[in-house]
Amino acid sequence: MKVASMPGLTSAEAAARLARNGPNVLPERGRKGGLALAGQVLREPMLLLLLAAALVYMLLGDRGEAALLVASVVLVMGLTLYQEYKSERAMQALRDLGSPRARVLRDGAATVVASQELVVGDVLLLEEGDRVAADARVLEAAELHVDESLLTGESVAVARQAGAEGDAGIVHASTLVVRGRGTAEVVAVGVDTAVGRIGRSLQSIVTERSPLQREMRRIVAIFAVISLVTCALVVVLYGLLRGNWLQGVLAGITLAMANIPEEFPVVLSVFLALGGWRMARHNALVRRAPAIEALGAIGILCTDKTGTLTENRMAVAELDAADATRALETGRLACPPLSHDPMDSALLDAAAQRQMPAQPPGWQRLRDYPLSSQRPAFIQAWRTDAGEVFIAAKGAPETIAAMCAGSAPTQAELEPRLAAMTQRGLRVLAVAAGRMPDAASTPLPEDPTTFALDWLGLVGFADPLRAAVPDAVAEARAAGVRVIMMTGDHAGTARAIAQQAGIDTDAGVVHGDALDGCDDAALADRVASSSVFARVRPEHKLRLVEALKARGGVVAMTGDGVNDAPALMAAHVGIAMGGRGTDVAREAASIVLLDDNFVTVVRAIRMGRTIYENIARAARYILAVHVPITGMALLPLLTGSAPMLMPLHVVMLELIIDPACSIVLEREPPPEDIMRRPPRPADHPLLDRATLLASLGQGLVMFLAVALTYLLGVRAGLPDAQLAALSFTAIVTGNLFLILLHRSGGSIWRALRTPNAAFWIVAAAASAVLALAILHPAVAALFGFVRPPGQLLAVAVALPLFTVLVLDLGRWLRSMRTRVAGASSA
Repeated sequence: MKVASMPGLTSAEAAARLARNGPNVLPERGRKGGLALAGQVLREPMLLLLLAAALVYMLLGDRGEAALLVASVVLVMGLTLYQEYKSERAMQALRDLGSPRARVLRDGAATVVASQELVVGDVLLLEEGDRVAADARVLEAAELHVDESLLTGESVAVARQAGAEGDAGIVHASTLVVRGRGTAEVVAVGVDTAVGRIGRSLQSIVTERSPLQREMRRIVAIFAVISLVTCALVVVLYGLLRGNWLQGVLAGITLAMANIPEEFPVVLSVFLALGGWRMARHNALVRRAPAIEALGAIGILCTDKTGTLTENRMAVAELDAADATRALETGRLACPPLSHDPMDSALLDAAAQRQMPAQPPGWQRLRDYPLSSQRPAFIQAWRTDAGEVFIAAKGAPETIAAMCAGSAPTQAELEPRLAAMTQRGLRVLAVAAGRMPDAASTPLPEDPTTFALDWLGLVGFADPLRAAVPDAVAEARAAGVRVIMMTGDHAGTARAIAQQAGIDTDAGVVHGDALDGCDDAALADRVASSSVFARVRPEHKLRLVEALKARGGVVAMTGDGVNDAPALMAAHVGIAMGGRGTDVAREAASIVLLDDNFVTVVRAIRMGRTIYENIARAARYILAVHVPITGMALLPLLTGSAPMLMPLHVVMLELIIDPACSIVLEREPPPEDIMRRPPRPADHPLLDRATLLASLGQGLVMFLAVALTYLLGVRAGLPDAQLAALSFTAIVTGNLFLILLHRSGGSIWRALRTPNAAFWIVAAAASAVLALAILHPAVAALFGFVRPPGQLLAVAVALPLFTVLVLDLGRWLRSMRTRVAGASSA
């Protein structure tokens, strides 16, 4: 190619166009700044209540209590902002790694520029291995072939020619040059490219709140109303019955603090932030934290084929030859040096696995006859160590057969063999060889069809399935997750890969064209029965995901290409491949797999289920533990006694509850059957009526134990300071025992045997602070305590312990009845 005849733009022209039209960058979703994100977090009802309570304390002059409440708000905001910052930093690193550079003609000379500096009118210089940085019209081409799998899902390279009509004359941004070379004039950049138009369509897709987000908002709203009503009621009753309105306000705020489950937003933020960190350690980068819990509810997993289930490389899968070794050797010798063609790479890899040298010792490459549209075959001539000329040819079976007069199979023999291999999803080349006297005495012909070649056989190529995919699909199906393949590849390949992976093919393969005429009802029937869709376009994937969502399932979509981005965005959980995936796909997804491994998807589902299970444990514990605290804040008021709990006491209890929820329970291991359970329904509440009543019931039983301890102190005639210390001891020990009850394992004994260092740290710290508050005179004075008699202190520990043992026994009996009932029904 003579680049001098195409000077391209001048630097001044390029700079002016860049300033006028903007950089060549893909559209990104609007990113919230720190202040905007903080404002969004602060609009949560629970945090508004906490800030209101802090303001009241400021007005009452208790700056310490106000500071503690504000600190909890800052903690939630800090965790959210940190997780967002960490995810975005990792995503920016991925974008930087994937950002291509381009060789262009500027001022009549070839130069390399950053892809974002390309402008319309630039002349691109394309060679094998180049990533195309913008949409461009081909000006010159020498056997130019590009891999468009990221855009179309088609794994086989396509030819691009100068002057051709339609897409045949256009190279698109994000595609890869795998063969040949060429020049092309940029016709579209940024959002105007095919990639950019798909990315721009993502802006119209609304991201839904996750089920857990909606459930948490509902729980928080309910308890916020309860807290406000009880607070107002206590203030009014205290003022009317005792005439001390200021003390009534303090008592009401104390009761509200005991009622407000401020741990709920903390638990959600901490569990999801720590869950995101744990998942990142397992190569799953969480871009939007609510997707973590949605993972646990996934019932349908839609996956692309190329690069997701498969390795996105060609491999020799089958040799239909009388002498397979000779056919492979010849195929290897028919590969040009430093080729980027995936089939050439497959032949070279297969030969290397059989210890065949890259070039036979003493052989010399003489000439090659390149592939052309008129002759879809590549022929290479070698001089052997014996001085002969060896001809190695590979290409389209019909072309190679025509060059093998006499030795090739007839068309009637060849067609069934080709059809059988194609139906198995294989790409097929034929291989042939010939020999000539020394080239010094017999010059090589210009037309390779004059060679007398011997037919050696057929070579079948396939994009191989990732080795661990069948086990991952089996685990997903055991967990009740339906796996659906959506690919731009042809039906034969899709069926073959699906069968290898263990994806259901009983209902056949649905062709993308068949979806064009389907209305919503017909499409719903299709997705209900079929699990493999081939030759699908981006709009098909989006419609399929929307149809699956309309049926009520929680849908996850995995993919790596630009064509996957709208479906990734529309799915409840979009999972992009980070290594090979495009910027658009990564921006659209809520989770990015850093190792491009489908197995990581199933591991992420397991972790999502575990995180949700622990969040549910924490929620049940929060409900249970607030009952005795609320009861002891209210009981003395109803009996006419002095308050037993003051704001400082409640804050101390919260300092136990928060670590228990966010540290101890977050570290609990999953149940053994976590991946043998069916997915929870999308509308299943975190706390249904039975769970809510059971948790409140546990808290009520523990309150009775604490109240009995308090009444024993009243009966013994203890003064208020000793009564307060006795009640506080019973509440703290009951709190610790409730933590143990809500850990994993199914029983207290199993929970004790399950390693969890955080539990022992929290228990030791709480016990130490309790001992100081009761036994150390200076610390006791801060709390307003006086040490009660030792016998009653022992009761304050023994009664909660006995209560939690009774609760554990009841849980065990219910479990046994459930097992017996299940065995009887079976």
